Amino acid sequence: MTKLTGPTRRIVTGHNASGQAIIQEDGPVPRYQKIGGESGPMFHEVWNTTETPVRIDAASGEPPEDGIKLAPPKNGTRIRVLDIPPDGDKLNDVMPEEARAHFAEVGAGDASSHTGAGTKHAHMHRTETVDYGIVLEGELVLIVDEGETVCRAGDIIIQRGTNHGWANRTDRNCRIAFILIDGTFDEGLA
Repeated sequence: MTKLTGPTRRIVTGHNASGQAIIQEDGPVPRYQKIGGESGPMFHEVWNTTETPVRIDAASGEPPEDGIKLAPPKNGTRIRVLDIPPDGDKLNDVMPEEARAHFAEVGAGDASSHTGAGTKHAHMHRTETVDYGIVLEGELVLIVDEGETVCRAGDIIIQRGTNHGWANRTDRNCRIAFILIDGTFDEGLA
């Protein structure tokens, strides 16, 4: 298996003045950042959209965005790659305010559901999105309120606005791609 390291490569297509398909960009993602200090995950922001349906023009780039945001833009989408290092024991003593600060780094402090004793994982959280997760390398444990399951390379997770956390209980990095789609909770789930 090839080890996936370094920034994610992004290839963007478009159209030239004659309407022919072209490779518009080919290189590393322009935005990547480690969240939560040295032991936190590395976010590789690949692309976002700000509307649905998406307007497809000849050669515009990615809509501009400041920093790294957890959720996609309203009515939009986001694709990112996360490198999630092994948990080890670094998450054992995370306080609720530290978990909120972790998510606040990506504009989502309110997404944290860590309440202290009895929380299943320090980084349990919930967003008003549908997320497609594709494990590229390694493995993660998907933790939800009532259960958990091991997700390995090639597995695809459809995360539908549920309270969840990701645990890397191995001694290796896990790389996972996420496609996030803005959503709206039904009245009973809000």
